[in-house]
Amino acid sequence: MSPQIETKYVFTITARIAEVTTAGDIGHGVRRIIPIIGGEVRGEKVNGKVLPFGADFQIIRPNELIDLEAKYAFETDDGAIVYVENKGIRFGPVDLLQRLRRGEPVDPKLIYFRTVPKFETGAEKYRWLMEYIFVASAARHADRVVIDVHQVL
Repeated sequence: MSPQIETKYVFTITARIAEVTTAGDIGHGVRRIIPIIGGEVRGEKVNGKVLPFGADFQIIRPNELIDLEAKYAFETDDGAIVYVENKGIRFGPVDLLQRLRRGEPVDPKLIYFRTVPKFETGAEKYRWLMEYIFVASAARHADRVVIDVHQVL
C-alpha cells in the first residue's frame, strides 16, 4: 500500500490584476496576458504584499480549458523577496467560463481552478518554501485572483 499524501493550508495569495491583453488565436488556442499589479499574502508563517509586476500568461484552448502560468513576486512583512512561478488549469462549464472572461461574477465552487506554485528565495527564514511541493485552489474574480496555498507533507 502506498503512503497517503497529506496537505496543510499555509497561506492565501490575493493577486490584484489589470486588464487582459490578448495576442489572439495562436493556432492551438487564444494567448492572453493578464498583468499582476499588487495584492497581499496572508497566513500563519508568511505575510506580505504582492509586488506590482509580473503577469499570468494563459492559453484558452478551443474547449475552454485554460492553461495558466503566472510569474510574479511578493515581499514579506520582514523584507524577504519571494519569486513565484504558478502553473495550473482552469476548467468548467463553457457558459460560466465565458461569464468569467467578461468579468461577471461566478461562484468559484463551480469552476475547477488548481495550480502548483513554486517559490524561490534567498531568505533563510523562508527557505522551507523551496523544500516542499505546494498545490493550490484558486478563484478568479473580476479584479483579483485568490489562491489558497497548501503544503504537501
